[in-house]
Amino acid sequence: MDGSAGATGPDALDLARRLVRIDTRGGGERPAADLVADVLDDAGFDVHVDEPLPGRANVVARFGPEAPRTPITFTGHLDTVPADESGWSFDPMSGEVRDGRLLGRGGSDMKAGVACQVEAAVRAARERPGDTAVQLVFTFGEETGCDGAALIDAASPLPTDLLLVAEPTGNRPVLGHKGTLWLKATAHGISAHGSRPELGRNAIAVLARAASRIHDHRGWPSSPAYGHATVNIGTFHAGTQPNLVPDRAEMRLDIRTIPGFGSDDAVAEITRLCGEDVDLERLVDLPGVATDPADVAEIMELLAPGSSTRPPEYATYFTDASVLTGRLGDPAVIVYGPGDPEQAHVTDETCSVAAIAASATAYHRLLANGGGAVA
Repeated sequence: MDGSAGATGPDALDLARRLVRIDTRGGGERPAADLVADVLDDAGFDVHVDEPLPGRANVVARFGPEAPRTPITFTGHLDTVPADESGWSFDPMSGEVRDGRLLGRGGSDMKAGVACQVEAAVRAARERPGDTAVQLVFTFGEETGCDGAALIDAASPLPTDLLLVAEPTGNRPVLGHKGTLWLKATAHGISAHGSRPELGRNAIAVLARAASRIHDHRGWPSSPAYGHATVNIGTFHAGTQPNLVPDRAEMRLDIRTIPGFGSDDAVAEITRLCGEDVDLERLVDLPGVATDPADVAEIMELLAPGSSTRPPEYATYFTDASVLTGRLGDPAVIVYGPGDPEQAHVTDETCSVAAIAASATAYHRLLANGGGAVA
């Protein structure tokens, strides 16, 4: 390691800056995986880096005595969504600190959170090596449907009692999130010359009518804790040139499901709205996550004093917890990280330096108290 490591471990802000400067927009996570793996390896963690796809790697690291189950697992993803430099006022790979903010793609979502988890874990391991037991799981491809989490070797991570996801929450404990369903909807028509459209069947017109019905629909169910189920038409592709009646059109939908309205219910309703001339294909189907606040009240207080007395919060976005909970023995889940939720995926993404310091301190406080207790 270089001089960025302090007496008890790496500095979260410095590590976050280094991670932001590694371009992982939609792939290429291996250098970021190697960076966090090297830091953990230098601190005496048992580290495994796996590259199931070229240039794309997951990291699983553990510290503590051999056991069939670990009390706490930290997790975060190393990829980011794309960032078109032409629309930014600074370099998306900046890693600069300005006016108390870390600048760059992934600052909030979620390289700062990963850095905080690494700092806290290394610090706890060095301060209390005999009393620290923690597992860290860092993944690739979360932004495109938890691809890396799905490819983690099932024998690699240990079951755990608590899964702490460092997604951006503004350092507020969030106890789960909606489910996610991505659908491809395809309409088929009949090609013809653009001057004789009556001889063909325009697939764009068929799919556009379906898209309009979906967009205008106001009957999506709601949950007191999670809010409304939502549907977004994210892409629409069709046609090759103006003088040709298109015989195929495709759109992709992002649906966020809630308790009582799962992916099968969503497919049934989208099928009804599209009509019989549109075919549907599931691309991503991730279940929602929910933790009973009574089960994690002690842990919430360690992370954010006073949070267990407030109404529980649930996120609209998905996380790797949708996949990892099944692989880690169905642990309780808390989403907690320094990033600003409003900064996720935006142009000119930033993260509060003060929030990074506070998050690293909270993670360390949790580990110093044995990971808290899950009821």
